[in-house]
Amino acid sequence: MNPPDDLRADPLAVEALPRHTTPTWEVELLISGVAVFAMLQLPGLLDDAIFAWRPRFNQDWSTVVFLLYVYSKAAAVLLAGTFVIHLLLRARWIALVGLHSIYPRGIDWERLRAGRIAREVESARMGSMEDVIERADNRATTVFAAGVMLASTLVGLTLAVVGFGLALLACNAAGFAFDPFILFPLMALLVVPFAAAQVADRRYGDQLRPGSPGYRLVHGAMRGYSRMGMGVANNPVMALLASHGGQRRTILMTITTMSIVLFAVGGSYVAMRKPDAFGSFAMFPAMRSGDPHKVDAIHYDDQRNPTRDQPVPHIQGMVIAGDYLRLTVPYEPIRDDPAMRRSCPQLPTLAETQQSATALACLQALHGVMLDGQKLASLRYEVGSDPGTGRPALLAMIDVRALTRGRHELQIARPPRDRASRTSDHDLPYWRIPFWR
Repeated sequence: MNPPDDLRADPLAVEALPRHTTPTWEVELLISGVAVFAMLQLPGLLDDAIFAWRPRFNQDWSTVVFLLYVYSKAAAVLLAGTFVIHLLLRARWIALVGLHSIYPRGIDWERLRAGRIAREVESARMGSMEDVIERADNRATTVFAAGVMLASTLVGLTLAVVGFGLALLACNAAGFAFDPFILFPLMALLVVPFAAAQVADRRYGDQLRPGSPGYRLVHGAMRGYSRMGMGVANNPVMALLASHGGQRRTILMTITTMSIVLFAVGGSYVAMRKPDAFGSFAMFPAMRSGDPHKVDAIHYDDQRNPTRDQPVPHIQGMVIAGDYLRLTVPYEPIRDDPAMRRSCPQLPTLAETQQSATALACLQALHGVMLDGQKLASLRYEVGSDPGTGRPALLAMIDVRALTRGRHELQIARPPRDRASRTSDHDLPYWRIPFWR
């Protein structure tokens, strides 16, 4: 195929990149290509972290930890998705540039199997190949910038939650006890003066004289919040997109994208905790954890996943071959803390030497054990830890030498949760663990 005369005179006219190519395209490809692999692995690491750390806290602080997980994973998912989409868009742009160098005259509409009207409509809509390549280039850069901007916003929210959480922890350590749920109204109150200053500026800014009390008040508020990281000057990517793409459109895109990602992260957490809730299992018998015919793998040490499964009592396996059954009852602050405060209100006032023995006796009363329907009055718990997670746990060795061959069943009492955190699955008064000799 011979190039036209104008290209023979200047061979570089085909080989050079388009004149309006984004100057950062090489750096964009480098960042996306390197970071996409790390971002695709980060959500899994965060999943492991939330399952490992959330059971260590009570209901209040567990909610704060969960918010940190949601915002952090949403930022990681946004970055991973952005880099993957950006790589695809850049690959499309590179393909268009390469094909344009092979076919510099563009699309030969006369050789396509299309009618005259269809050719007119499609050619007018597409424009020249230079326009197509420039649009593909601009679209890739815009997606890259928008994704980084959205992820940076979520990272900022995460840091804000961490900052407030650390401040509340410092207050608690100093003896000033605060409910962690005060974190949310405090964050809302922090934004209210900034929003009020913006409204006043838009409505009355042109009428306020420089140096007047109203001008100084609004100016001081805007400058203070700008130094704190809020305002347009701290997010130039958002300002550029909003000023050229429409402010309402950009804000709607931002809110919609972030909401979708946040809900997706929350839904994935529910799916990981209850994998049988998703799928076509409507005809399978639905049973709760304490129902008599359910054998749950999380109750057996050789089957459970300690990094992902909930902290529930477990034994060494379904089949007990030795003389003793090892029962491990993990301590769960969300459930056990309020139960101990109700059952043993004198604990905080006791001396340190008395607290340990009293706390163990209190937990023993809360987690009584029945074997085949008979209460084990001689059961004695020891203080230990769950070897799979390293978290504190009660340990008991149950003599099973006198048991006959066949199926047997343990029932471990569990205290009810607070009304705010109670669910239908946790209303059952015990865990049921079947095993065989």
